[in-house]
Order: sequence, then C-alpha cells, then structure tokens
Amino acid sequence: MLGFQRRSLGTLRLLISLLLLAAWEAGSGQLHYSIPEEAKHGTFVGRIAQDLGLELEELVPRLFRVESKGRGDLLEVNLQNGILFVNSRIDREELCGRSAECSIHLEVIVDRPLQVFHVEVEVKDINDNPPTFSLREQSLLISESKQPDSRFPLEGASDADIGENALLTYRLSQNEYFTLESPTNSKPTKRLSLILKKSLDREKTRKLNLLLTATDGGKPELTGTLQLLVSILDVNDNDPEFDQLEYKVRMMENIAKETLVIKLNATDRDEGVNGEVTYFLMSIKPNGKLLFTLDENNGEVRVNGTLDYEENKFYEIEVQATDKGNPQMAGHCTVWVEIVDTNDNAPEITVTSLSLPVREDTRPTTVIALISVSDGDSGVNGQVTCSLTPDVPFKIVSTFKNYYSLVLDSDLDREKVSAYNLVVTARDGGSPSLWTTAIVSVEVADVNDNAPAFPQSEYTIFVKENNLPGSHIFTVSARDADTQENALVSYSLVERRVGERALSSYVSVHAESGKVYALQPLDHEELELLQFQVSARDAGVPPLGSNVTLQVFVLDENDNTPALLPTPVGGTVNVNELVSRSVGAGHVVGKVRAVDADSGYNAWLSYELLPAAGGARSPFRVGLYTGEISTTRALDETDAPRQRLLVLVKDHGEPVLMATATVLVSLVESGQAPKAASPMFASSAGQAESLVDVNVYLIIAICAVSSLLVLTLLLYTALRCSAGPTESACGPGKPTLVCSSAVGSWSYSKQRRQRVCSGEDPPKTDLMAFSPSLPPGLDREDEKGRQEAGSNNPIHVSFLKIPPIQNVYVTLFGTFVHRNF
Repeated sequence: MLGFQRRSLGTLRLLISLLLLAAWEAGSGQLHYSIPEEAKHGTFVGRIAQDLGLELEELVPRLFRVESKGRGDLLEVNLQNGILFVNSRIDREELCGRSAECSIHLEVIVDRPLQVFHVEVEVKDINDNPPTFSLREQSLLISESKQPDSRFPLEGASDADIGENALLTYRLSQNEYFTLESPTNSKPTKRLSLILKKSLDREKTRKLNLLLTATDGGKPELTGTLQLLVSILDVNDNDPEFDQLEYKVRMMENIAKETLVIKLNATDRDEGVNGEVTYFLMSIKPNGKLLFTLDENNGEVRVNGTLDYEENKFYEIEVQATDKGNPQMAGHCTVWVEIVDTNDNAPEITVTSLSLPVREDTRPTTVIALISVSDGDSGVNGQVTCSLTPDVPFKIVSTFKNYYSLVLDSDLDREKVSAYNLVVTARDGGSPSLWTTAIVSVEVADVNDNAPAFPQSEYTIFVKENNLPGSHIFTVSARDADTQENALVSYSLVERRVGERALSSYVSVHAESGKVYALQPLDHEELELLQFQVSARDAGVPPLGSNVTLQVFVLDENDNTPALLPTPVGGTVNVNELVSRSVGAGHVVGKVRAVDADSGYNAWLSYELLPAAGGARSPFRVGLYTGEISTTRALDETDAPRQRLLVLVKDHGEPVLMATATVLVSLVESGQAPKAASPMFASSAGQAESLVDVNVYLIIAICAVSSLLVLTLLLYTALRCSAGPTESACGPGKPTLVCSSAVGSWSYSKQRRQRVCSGEDPPKTDLMAFSPSLPPGLDREDEKGRQEAGSNNPIHVSFLKIPPIQNVYVTLFGTFVHRNF
C-alpha cells in the first residue's frame, strides 16, 4: 500500500513538471536543458521531440535534424525515441573559459512544413580543476645574515573553475624558519609572502625545501603545490673540518708505489672561496717524510716509497686543511697508518754448539747440536716449525720457542754410514709458506768395535818337502772394517808345541804383510801335516783380534831309497837258502822284504830278478810287488847246485831310487833239504803271518769303532737339527784338495764335508785315496799270486796325517779299508 502511494506521488510530480515546462516553452519559444560538465557519453539530456510536440513517426519523414554552431557533435538526438543525449566529452572550461555562464545553443529543423526550434543546454561547472602554480619549483636566495621579520613575496596559484570551486586558501609546510602571509578578502591587494621568523645559519642549514599548498573551495577539495627551494647564502665564518680527527688505515707491507692510502675529505661549511679547501702535509713520524705524498687539491695520501713492517709498524701523519676565505681558516687531522705484515721473510736457521765428530758408540738421546730459528715476520707468518731429513738416526726436539736440539735417535755404525748430511728445514706458517734449509754435516768417529776378519776360517796349504829355508809359503790377509789405527792390522803366530819343538822354529809370519815363511826345510817323513793358527790384531784400544787356521800339508818327494829288511850291510842283503831238487813249479823259496820311508808312488815298490851271468835261464822268479821268490818249473839235475839270485828293488818316484838283494840258493837232494826254512825266511814268514793277523784285527776294530762313531754323529746331528737351524747346524763344506803324485791320485773329497756337532772343534773332513791301475806288464802269475796273497801283501802306502776324528778311506787294489788316525 505504501509503495503504491509513493508511485502515485511520483507520477503526479512528473505531470506537474511537464505542465510547467510546456507553459515555459509556450512563453519563450525555446527549450532549456542543463547538464553538468564532464558527463559521460549517453547521458540523458531531455525528450526533445516530445518537448517540441513532434510525433516520433514524423521525425524521419520530416528530416528531423539538430545543428550547433562550432560545437560539433557534443549532443545528439536518437530518432527512434526522440531523446537528446551526450555524445562526447563536454568541458565547461574549454567551452566558456572563466565565464560565469556557459550554454550550448542548438537549432532543431524539420521540413514539411519547415519549422525551426531553438534549444539551450546549460553546462554547469563542477570542481574538476585543481589550483595550479605557474612553476613547479621556485628558488629563493636568502643570505644567512638576513634579520628576522624579513618578507619574501611569492606568486599565487590560479584555478580554472569558478565560484566556490575557484576560491583558494594557502598553507606552508612545517619548518622553524619561515611563516606564510596570505591575501584575505579584507585586504585583497596584499601579496602572498614568506616571513623570516628566525635567524639563518648556512653552516647549519644550507637549503630549505618548503612546500606551498593551495586548496580550492570545491567539494571535494582539490589542491596544487609549489616547491620552494630556499638557498642560504654564505659568509666565511667556519673553519674547514675533517670527517674525523683521527683516521686509522691498515696497509700491507711492500705495497706498490703510488698506492692510495686514504682520501681525506675536509669540508668547510662556508661556500664559494670561503669553502674551497687545500691540504698540506705537516709531519710524518717516525722518519717517514719521503714515504708518503699528499695531493693538496683532492686530499689523496699515496705511498711514495717501500713500506717494511720489520722496520716500522706504525706511521703518524699530520695533515692541515686551509680554506681560501679572508681571513683564512684551518683544520687538522691525524692519519694513523698501521703496516700489516706479509710473509716476505723466510725463516733463518742458526746451528750452534756442534759436538763433532760423533763417536759411533754414542748413546741415543745424546744432544749433538743446538739449533735456533727466527723469522722477521709476525703472527702466523713468524711461527716456525723445524723438520729433519727422514730415515736418519737423528731427530729434532723442541726445547723452547724457536729453539731445538739435534738429538741422536738410534745407534750409529760408522762401518755402514761414515757421515750424514742432515737437512734441517724451517718452515713458517704463512700462506704461501716460506722455508729455509740448512745442512748439518755430522761425521761419525770410529771406535774399535770390529775385529780383523779373515775371508776364510782356515786355509789348506801344500808345500813340497826339502824346501829352501825362509821360503814364502802363504800370505794371510785380514780386513778390519774400522779406520785409522783401529784398522791397522798386525799378524803373529799363535805359539804352540809341535812335538818337542816350538812352532816358531818351523814357520814365521811377517807382522805387517802377513806373509808366512818356512824357516827350515820340511821333511814329509818327519812331519806330514803342520797345523797352526795366525792371529790378526788391530791397533785399537783395547785391541781386537781373530785367528785363522793354516793346515800345511808337506808333500812327499822321492828322497828315500827302498830299505831292505833286515837292514843290509853295505847296501846289499846276502841270503843263503837250501832248496830240495824235488820241489815243483810255483814252490815259494823265500821272500825279499823292503820298505820305503816315502809315501804314495814314491813308496810303491816293485821287485825285479836280474838275469844270471852268462845268460843262463834261472828256474826262479820273483813276484813283481810281493817280493816272493818261487820256482818257475821243477828242478832237475842240470840246474847248478848253487843259484845266485840278484833281486832289484825300486820305487816309482822320480827319479827312481833302488836297492839290491842277493839270494844264494843251494839245491840239495830231497833227503838233505831242511824241514824248516832258513832263519831269514822263517822270520819273514812269521812276520808275514803276524802282519796278516794284526791287519785283520785292526780292520775289525776300525770298522766297529767307525760304525759306533757314525751312529753317534747321526744321532747327535738329528737332535741338533730338530732344534732349528743354528750356526752349528750341519751343512756342506768346501772340498779340500789333499795330494797329487805321479803314481796315484789324491783328489778332492767329493763326499759331503760334515760339520761334527762337537762344540768349537773345526769341521772334520773325510779323505779318499785311490790307488792306480796295475802296470800293463804284470804277468798273469803275478796277478794270481797277488790274488792268493790278498790283503796280506805288504804294500806300503804312506798316509797324510789328518787331524783327530778324521776318517781316511783307502782302496788297495780293489780292497776297501777304513782306518782312523
């Protein structure tokens, strides 16, 4: 119900308006509309066709059109509905300027019949223009000597609007020096001005930026601003002033020349010549006048020389700044230049208190030398560490800051290394690090800790008997690893008894050269082996020495003739023997026995029956090597009753030596033949049987003892070897050359040289002796007789004397005999 009433009231008001408008149009003859400026395109202005009394259907046929002089197409009519609307932007200030009234005049023309209507559209002002100043910024120059209440005129703002929209008021930004005086309606002629309310100080405030704001009376209010730049003019009333009274600069030493140290800036709060500053270098401490320069115009301090931290760590530079005012004003400052150390100094090494040379028996931990290091740098650059050549028996021990001791770290051996060149390296902690090396030459002094040593523990020497007295037979040589007097070796005999005589009666040794001389002729038959020791002693304190064993084998020479048994008289043995004529061939009549004091081939005897006088064939023969006289056939009556047999006995030496024996054989009838042999032959036969028995027992005893000895040695060796390898363990030795002659051969023992595990005794050596083959001229009978005789044949073989517990193996014509001497 309420809504209906409101709609009815609105309709009523519209009808009243239309009636009033129609009445006004009828009275004036034109239409009047009003619109605000800056209305948007399409804004409704009025129903012009209806207001003019024209039908909508007539608009097109009657050529309805609107014309406006010089206004363009600001307004337009919609021919469909007859409404006048805004077609483009309408700016009142552009159309009418600052005129109080502003309208757009339209002529509406229709044809058939021709009619002209006048329409006025009033454009109403809106506050769309802010106040504007002719300049955006205005500069004012005011001396700092101006007095308070001084006035400074300003240009006001303008507003394109009219009325209340153009009524302006002013305000000034907040400041402590100026106030604003504005024109009022009561005093329209009074200008807009700044009034100084406080004395100015250019050094305190050089410029003021003030904002002047103009505000119009429109709604909403619009404003315009003017920037006031107030510059305060100077008078020379201030000293030049540096930014700081003291400056601190850190610079690396050895910096390049012309390097900028600092750029000083002294300011004078005055301006112009009053504020122009020049710089002067007053003083540089200590003694650095030539190390720095100062540019008097820009205040740049630069390096003019070489800065050295180790020479001076600080410099004090006094600088003065002076303006050009009248009178001149001056200011001062101090520049402290701290020199920063760089790692430009390598460490230095000093070696003192050298204890040289160092004896090789010096105990470890003994101080050899004192070492000190220094570095001219500071901080980490001056922190030095020392190191020593690796793999040497020395070390460096730090005792105090930058002080070290060179200490023996392990045992020395001059014989291995006689001198050391120790490289001591000192390295600082800078980056990059610098280092220095020093060579410490340490000589190792010798002590007598090495005894003279022979290349071999024993030597075997062969010397022929009957040598010349004083002949050189051997030279011993011992080497001492020490030096000087500790290596000066002298030789001497280790005296002992040889039989009933002293060793020194046989041999001597030269004390310096080590040559061994035979003092007298040696006789193989008297002394087959001469074993002795030579001592080598050095000249150290105490002296050290060692011994070497010399085994001198006296080689046999054929200097003894065969000796007949029994001992002959006048060099000939005469034997008278009775033989029965009834004996057959092969009957042994007797035996000629002979011995030779020599050995080997020189003692190998052979027997030969010389032919009978007249060339008669003898019924007897003699064994070549046995000396047995036997019949070659059965005796008969034609044989002479007395047979004289001449037996020649000779050895195989060079030259051959011989002896003769004469055997007289009487042939008797069988009844007259004696039942027993002659005393000579009986004695010979008994001795032969006795020798056979003795040899058999001797061989049995030797075999038994040897077997027991071998078993004992094997058992002892097994026990020693099972305990692990030691120096006394059994091992092979060098074969030893024993003897050589024209008949037989004494050769190297090819069997193993066994070290007998019996304490400190020298190794025992087996000796093999081989007899020669039979001469080619031996007849079968002699060979048969020798086979029958077997080992009972008295073949004399001379054996070399071998040290105790040595074994000698002898092969006699195929018979193997083992004897211990």
